Amino acid sequence: MTNQKNKTLYTGVTSDLKKRIYEHKNKIHNNSFTAKYNINKLVYYETTNDPTSAITREKQIKAGNRQKKLDLINEFNPEWKDLYEDI
Repeated sequence: MTNQKNKTLYTGVTSDLKKRIYEHKNKIHNNSFTAKYNINKLVYYETTNDPTSAITREKQIKAGNRQKKLDLINEFNPEWKDLYEDI
């Protein structure tokens, strides 16, 4: 996820993507990182049926440098459009 200017990136894992993005967009958790930095645009996601694999992948993405994250997004969503309505 990112903010409107695509400056700040956030990576997370969830079992209910649509619900979690809704929470970010509506700042349900008002003290969270995403609320503080107005991160409300879904620009990249991956799915899996295995929670352990999802957590492992989240850690891999978080461990990568910013350029690797930008490359993932640019390959998946070159226009950086908000994918919320697509899920």
